[in-house]
Amino acid sequence: MSCGDASDQSRRFCVLSWDQVQRLDSILGEAVPIHGRGNFPTLSVQPRQIVQVVRARLEERGVCVKDVRLNGSAASYVLHQDTGLGYKDLDLIFGVSLKDDQAFRLVKDVVLECLFDFLPAGVSKERISPLTLKEAYVQKLVKVCNDTDRWSLISLSNNTGKNVELKFVDSLRRQFEFSVDSFQICLDSLLLFDRCSETPMSESFHPTVIGESVYGDFKEAMEHLCQRTIATRSPEEIRGGGLLKYCHLLVRGFTASSVPEMKNLQRYMCSRFFIDFSDIGEQQRKLEAYLQNHFAGMEHKRYECLMTLHHVVNESTVCLMGHERRQTLSLISMLALRVLAEQNAIPTVTNVTCYYQPAPYVQDINFSNYYIAHVQPPQVSPCNNAYQTWLPCS
Repeated sequence: MSCGDASDQSRRFCVLSWDQVQRLDSILGEAVPIHGRGNFPTLSVQPRQIVQVVRARLEERGVCVKDVRLNGSAASYVLHQDTGLGYKDLDLIFGVSLKDDQAFRLVKDVVLECLFDFLPAGVSKERISPLTLKEAYVQKLVKVCNDTDRWSLISLSNNTGKNVELKFVDSLRRQFEFSVDSFQICLDSLLLFDRCSETPMSESFHPTVIGESVYGDFKEAMEHLCQRTIATRSPEEIRGGGLLKYCHLLVRGFTASSVPEMKNLQRYMCSRFFIDFSDIGEQQRKLEAYLQNHFAGMEHKRYECLMTLHHVVNESTVCLMGHERRQTLSLISMLALRVLAEQNAIPTVTNVTCYYQPAPYVQDINFSNYYIAHVQPPQVSPCNNAYQTWLPCS
């Protein structure tokens, strides 16, 4: 891997090695199931296929796609296979212009139309509308439009949590939480090679693929990833403060490079989290969704994550009244007890009564329109607050 040192800007970028290009090619070629609700069949989609189809349809409709990038945990996995985090979601970023509501609608309509191309042979398409496909295959739709951020997210359903997430970005002020998730890999050269070259890739003949760290310094961010180091800046700019991801990293064996500095950052993380999720019902929904989405297949780590969160909140929360703080800590303890119950791991103690019902994880959310998500209220709740129906942007 070779990195340039000509300027601060050039230090953000790096050319991928042959091994990294091979891992990227493998991820883009892996068939990912998109599970349909009800009687709708499962679609089998290669990431490179859906990128090519969506890009071509957008350009046919007059939308210029500046570039397409792989983001998030999959990009980190391409760069360093032994991160300890693995990857679940496939985050694909399309750089587009979203100057008005019509542009947002066009992007959504194009993606839904593209789903027709992946329906299995023999499926009658005459009675299937784009709205029907949205209800069947889309897990989440998000639109953000303000002075600093203009982007849209369409997440395709996968029952194991390995969602294909298509993100259409005009502008996005904050593109990372921690340095280890700040990597983006430009896919354009590899996809062009797919279309134009009849000769298979080899170590001596493959496209030049560029990676970028939006954290700033690619080499520094790679060192953090390889050494499992937690580093960030200005967590007050992150929705939710990065608090849950921080606890997740601690549970996965990552450590802070500077403990005093991280203790200070924890206060900012907690403050921003409770600004964004001030209602106890919102907090419960956010915690349950995070556990469901990030610990699929690693359920045994959920309890440890909750206990880590309990410690951080108890130690670093300075923005809440005493009763609010106790209410949140009680919520975390309740969820931890529930996790133990689900794993049949509640310790044998005397004088303890546990009224237990299975966690109401939302497996099948149907969205009635582009903006509003209807979510089933929890069966077990420490309060009577109703959930808000606006979909949180995370």
